[in-house]
Amino acid sequence: MTIILGLESSCDETAAALVTAEGKILAHRLATQEEAHRPYGGVVPEIAARAHVEALAPLVEAVLADANLTLDQVDVIAATAGPGLIGGVMVGLVTGKALAHAANKPLIAVNHLEGHALSPRLADPSLQFPYLLLLVSGGHCQLLHVRGPGDYARLATTIDDASGEAFDKTAKLLGLGYPGGPAVEQAAAKGDAKAVPLPRPLVGTAEPHFSFAGLKSAVMRAAQSGQYSAEDIAASFQQAVIDCLIDRTEKQLAIHDGVTALVVAGGVAANQSIRAALQALAARYDLPFVAPPLWLCTDNAAMIAWAGAERYAAGLVDDLTVPARPRWPLDPDAEKARGAGVKA
Repeated sequence: MTIILGLESSCDETAAALVTAEGKILAHRLATQEEAHRPYGGVVPEIAARAHVEALAPLVEAVLADANLTLDQVDVIAATAGPGLIGGVMVGLVTGKALAHAANKPLIAVNHLEGHALSPRLADPSLQFPYLLLLVSGGHCQLLHVRGPGDYARLATTIDDASGEAFDKTAKLLGLGYPGGPAVEQAAAKGDAKAVPLPRPLVGTAEPHFSFAGLKSAVMRAAQSGQYSAEDIAASFQQAVIDCLIDRTEKQLAIHDGVTALVVAGGVAANQSIRAALQALAARYDLPFVAPPLWLCTDNAAMIAWAGAERYAAGLVDDLTVPARPRWPLDPDAEKARGAGVKA
């Protein structure tokens, strides 16, 4: 039985996990930083990096104790190497390198986005390649043709803001608190999704990509107008995001035959209304819909360990010189999207 130790520290969650190559989660520990960042309404990189330094080593010790294992009994070390806040990424990757060197174990440098992209296979072992993935998180909004570990075709990306970023900004504008995604979802449940006229950027266009900057600006104007309740703005905003995600995803489903499933992953995939809309879309195309459980959608180390397991099985092992990267596209050969810059 191959056992992988996964480390995650790319943003504001510090996590460690032990997962087997067969997909059994032996242990998982996570330390959140919500209280530290709450006064600022968003993640402060310096605070995040310091918190990772303090939390990661005790978490590693804790998961080993939970699984009644020693480091010598671990077969592979997998650590997030990017993309993300570079201070946090460096903490996790340097820790992974140190553990791999000290215990003489192979190191897998995991792309955080690949962790999300492969996490549905940890949740549903029957899921086979290739599948169409909607990856929606605070920093990314992409559609990907997932063909295997290290083998991705980016079909669409955001040309400005990610959907998760728009959720966080909307929560801040409406005074709903932090973290923004769950706060907006809770407020939206009490509001009227048709109350506020908001745009659906790029919906119906030939361009495949996403755009949320204009929607975010429209929410700001609606909030400043004083005409609408926070609940109605939240509900209308959430519906606008759903309409954009469904329109763009359906565009790719219509032209990509042979995919085994429609899959969603990333923090925004924890939103139940978005899940329900995607499930209905998959049903229209007679495809299975796969979404990881909510805790696997947000940042965690189990998905990093699992991505490490998949990469290790494919012979994709890294040496100790592998760098930490603030930007790291899954498909480096993808055609650049207008306006997307390094986020693409």
